[in-house]
Amino acid sequence: MDGYRHHYWLDLQLFSGEKTEEATPKRREEARRKGQVARSVELNSVFVLAGVFVGLKFFGPYLYQESSTFMRSWFSQLANRDITIELTYQLFLTATLTFLKLALPVMLTALIIGLIANYLQVGFLFSTETLRFNLGALNPVAGLQRIFSLRAIADLVKSLVKIGIIGYVAYKYMREQIPLLPALMQYDLKSILSKTGEMAFVLAMKIALILGIMAFFDFLYQRWDLTKNLRMSKQEVKDEYKLMEGDPKIKAKIKERQRMMAVRRMMQEIPQADVVITNPTHFAVALKYDLQMMGAPVVIAKGQDLVAKRIREIAAEHSVVIVENKPLAQTLFKTTEIGEAIPVDLYQAVAEVLAYVYKLKGRT
Repeated sequence: MDGYRHHYWLDLQLFSGEKTEEATPKRREEARRKGQVARSVELNSVFVLAGVFVGLKFFGPYLYQESSTFMRSWFSQLANRDITIELTYQLFLTATLTFLKLALPVMLTALIIGLIANYLQVGFLFSTETLRFNLGALNPVAGLQRIFSLRAIADLVKSLVKIGIIGYVAYKYMREQIPLLPALMQYDLKSILSKTGEMAFVLAMKIALILGIMAFFDFLYQRWDLTKNLRMSKQEVKDEYKLMEGDPKIKAKIKERQRMMAVRRMMQEIPQADVVITNPTHFAVALKYDLQMMGAPVVIAKGQDLVAKRIREIAAEHSVVIVENKPLAQTLFKTTEIGEAIPVDLYQAVAEVLAYVYKLKGRT
């Protein structure tokens, strides 16, 4: 029997440690702050690739014009002037500025599209957690485990499949275009560049489409993998709930203390009451009525059983009139809270009780 209990306890511990629960919003928010989000690098690459080639197609005339102007200027200066240090410096500066003018539109396009693609995946997120120095990353054993892990092998297979598909698409397209290349010899340089650029653009769009489909599934996988890694055990969910809401035992103690303080304040109000209506043992309700301040009598204390007994004792100590009226006491206790005026339908019954009390005290 003891062995059975021991095995049952071990099974219970293992079950409570299993990551079977979905991550809580707090867990997801903490992971996001640490930079743990579902993001596909391949999807970013696809957007950047497509954006760069669209940018090249759009800025093509501008790039051709700037590069041809530079080449004409370059060769004319080399042909008409002696090569000196000053000329070399001037040509180098002109070449650098021309390169920046040619590369800047394409680079800005790639940067903007990359930021947009990243924003569409994870939204606005800035985290420095991934930039922190981690000594564990220098552990060669851990590095070898990552290199030869199942995830690394899966990434390798995925890369090989991707290279194979891209190579096949590129080969098939170029095989269709090779017979058309000799016909380009009869065109001028600008037409040849335009035609080859169009061929490269079509090929890039085909490759981007294939990579986009693969990247979409990779993004879905990254979301599934993140969800799986963020799963929590039942004990972790309970601990987080306790951390957020407070320990139930502590909350119960706080509520009990608050209740005791409320009862203590209530007892302090009883000497100011005009009358205490009782059941006579189970319920007790203390009423106060001030004609100048109140529109109707107000319940200033009420209680049941032991609390009702204490209300009667305090009332007796301070010469507060105690009236036994079972139906009225029960109705007031059940329908009225402390600090509230009595219901309209009880005005007549309470008025009769107060009239009796005032008669005893010689008041009108």
